[in-house]
Amino acid sequence: MASFELIMGVINQRNYKSADEILEIRRACDVSVDMHTLAMRMAKQGVTEAQIAGAVQQVAVAAGGQISFPIIATINGQTLHNHYHGNILKDGDLFLLDAGAETAMGYAGDLSSTVPVNGKFTSRQKDIYSICLDSHNHAISMLKPGIPFKEVHFETARVIIRGLKDLGLMKGNVEDALANGAHALFFPCGLGHMMGLDVHDMEDLGEVHVGYSGEAKSTQFGLKSLRLGRKLEPGFVFTIEPGIYFIPDLIEQWKKTNHNGDYINYERVETYKSFGGLRNEEDFLVTESGYELLGKPKPKTIAEVEAEWAKGLFPR
Repeated sequence: MASFELIMGVINQRNYKSADEILEIRRACDVSVDMHTLAMRMAKQGVTEAQIAGAVQQVAVAAGGQISFPIIATINGQTLHNHYHGNILKDGDLFLLDAGAETAMGYAGDLSSTVPVNGKFTSRQKDIYSICLDSHNHAISMLKPGIPFKEVHFETARVIIRGLKDLGLMKGNVEDALANGAHALFFPCGLGHMMGLDVHDMEDLGEVHVGYSGEAKSTQFGLKSLRLGRKLEPGFVFTIEPGIYFIPDLIEQWKKTNHNGDYINYERVETYKSFGGLRNEEDFLVTESGYELLGKPKPKTIAEVEAEWAKGLFPR
């Protein structure tokens, strides 16, 4: 049986990244950005998910490393951790890439991007993408030593609830909707996770120890999937990755019992059942005074993503 003291010793060593480790993770993130910009340029009608996944992996290998986890490259972004690559991209689709590079020393990057296949977000896609990006950027603005990551997750959820209320998809009091987990119909996962020598670093040693410092995790749907909840400390490296997903089976399941009906406008949600899902993801280091984005910036605003897509129209 594994020694608890040894497990905690490993966690306490690896949770705090050294300067050399941070340098390696920056390298992984730089290559990861190159993987994502290539995917944005390739995401055209008639291209297959497999073609993009293969090209993205080639970028990681050519840089001297490997992918840090099996690539998610899909027009069905509503299916989390979707590793099927058999679809052909078509006009009107949103293409979601979740992929990262791993350096020769084993350090990981982990990014997500969403791009419209025809190069321009529709009005509806812009609405949802903007809410998700607002929640992402708001979460980043909160990062500093001492803040519980669980609170950052909650504040991210509040941004999503307010945005979906503005679109008529949610209703009622924001705090009550949050407390009852109504937002989890659209955001059923956690805001982020620790990262380093593994893309979900040390989770085989126990999320309660790695991400919660021994504190019990919630059993509420959505919140129980938050892998990191503890107070942030200098040297921590982790992801920020809010998403908004319209999962038909989950919508049907909740609608049958009017689950959280005080906060969800199911009639309006029905009109979004074929929307899919989207997210942005970046990697961050907590510093003594705040935070640092690891790696070069990735296109993530609507204008930046559309501009990157357009670069694929011409020979380079």
